[in-house]
Amino acid sequence: MSKENNRIIQEANKQFLEQVTRRHFFQECVTGLGAMALGSVLGGCNWLGSKDGSNSMLNTNPLMAHAPHFAGKAKSVIYIHMAGAPSQLELFDYKPELAKLDGQDCPQSLLEGKKFAFIRGVPKMMGPFATFKQRGQCGAWISDHLPHLATVADELSFLKAVQTDQFNHGPAQLLMHTGTPRLGRPSIGSWVTYGLGSENNNLPGFVVLTSGGKNPDAGKSVWGNGFLPSVYQGVQCRSEGDPVLFIKDPEGMSRDLRKASIDAINEANRATYEDFKDPEIVSRIAQYEMAYRMQIEVPEVMNINNEPAYIHEMYGTKPGEACFANNVLLARKLVEKGVRFVQLFDWGWDSHGTEENLAIDYGFVNKCRATDKPVTALLLDLKQRGLLDETLIVWGGEFGRTPMAENRDGKKNPFKGRDHHTEAFTIWMAGGGIKKGYSFGETDEIGYSAISGKVTSFDIQATILNQLGFDHEKLVYPFQGRSFRLTDVHGRVINEIVA
Repeated sequence: MSKENNRIIQEANKQFLEQVTRRHFFQECVTGLGAMALGSVLGGCNWLGSKDGSNSMLNTNPLMAHAPHFAGKAKSVIYIHMAGAPSQLELFDYKPELAKLDGQDCPQSLLEGKKFAFIRGVPKMMGPFATFKQRGQCGAWISDHLPHLATVADELSFLKAVQTDQFNHGPAQLLMHTGTPRLGRPSIGSWVTYGLGSENNNLPGFVVLTSGGKNPDAGKSVWGNGFLPSVYQGVQCRSEGDPVLFIKDPEGMSRDLRKASIDAINEANRATYEDFKDPEIVSRIAQYEMAYRMQIEVPEVMNINNEPAYIHEMYGTKPGEACFANNVLLARKLVEKGVRFVQLFDWGWDSHGTEENLAIDYGFVNKCRATDKPVTALLLDLKQRGLLDETLIVWGGEFGRTPMAENRDGKKNPFKGRDHHTEAFTIWMAGGGIKKGYSFGETDEIGYSAISGKVTSFDIQATILNQLGFDHEKLVYPFQGRSFRLTDVHGRVINEIVA
């Protein structure tokens, strides 16, 4: 070969290599990182091939049911988050010593070196605005704000010493649901769906229902998929109007025409996948097909009108309206149909005392009245259907409330209210293999600090995953050069409340 020919070949090779960018590598490499990542998503199943019946990723449903690490006691989760943070001092953490201090100046020992969202100067101590009684055979202290829940005290397991390091709503909600106070991580519902899939091919594995008129302060990121494929994000449904926006076919479009259009779109997606091997394309295909199937099943599942009268009375539902009670009944219907994770967010629990609706002795009481009956009905309804033992119920907020009154800008607020509190608050669980009629953890005599049984959001996340059959340290996803997990490098299973 002449030197000139050799030079021409080398120049051609150089030009070719210059065109093979990093993006081309990831798109063109069939066994590249994208394909490897999707392989972990699909649990190592066979997925390469084509539509003709050979093994194919394109023929695999990303939401197909998977086995967990071990036999879990729960099959599904209903997580009821009271956005804004309800006061544990008016509900579950009975502190008669706090009542004796009502109106006195807060001791400096409770203020020095501490961070508060709004308290400035020296606030007044504030006794509980509730009457407490011991309930059930377990003797749990529950206030008169929750008379219905008090009747099922023996089904509940209380965590009395939950702590967080975030005192603003958005970051605290993100920490509770995604394992970090910053944006970008998958929510716990996404992790569960990624790990378990769905038992119903016609419904999402992760459904979100909101009430209170607003989304949580952290926005939709608290049910987002983060770096997991988008098929695992929460699907927000509504209890008023169409359960999912645009679920009905446009006027003039038949069911057959809708199917033909989806088939055409997905045929283009399959061709694109064959070119680039991008695993997100598989998620896109699955989402189009899921949307088509949802058009039949979702309207039926999300319809509470055909529930018997005694169920409506039991929950206090209002068919046709957007309300918390309707969402709780829908949660029961969804887990009954095989949905893995149902997330309920109820906004309006931020009891600062800056206005009447945010007063601990008015707005807070109204929120309790609106939610007490439906939550209790959910426990009783699941139990009578034989579903409570396999459904884990979690109730709580993102942090607690202070034992002193809030004095925003150093001045007394116009109504009774408490500031955000990170050092101790209460969350309860029920069903799903959790001990009945049990309390773990204790706070000091005024409910300011946890003195035993301290747990964090990571511990709660680890416990939820454990009840579903997962080792929280092994449920991982490769991203940015390392394996991530929901609990990051923290967390322990709270075995004290596991039956």
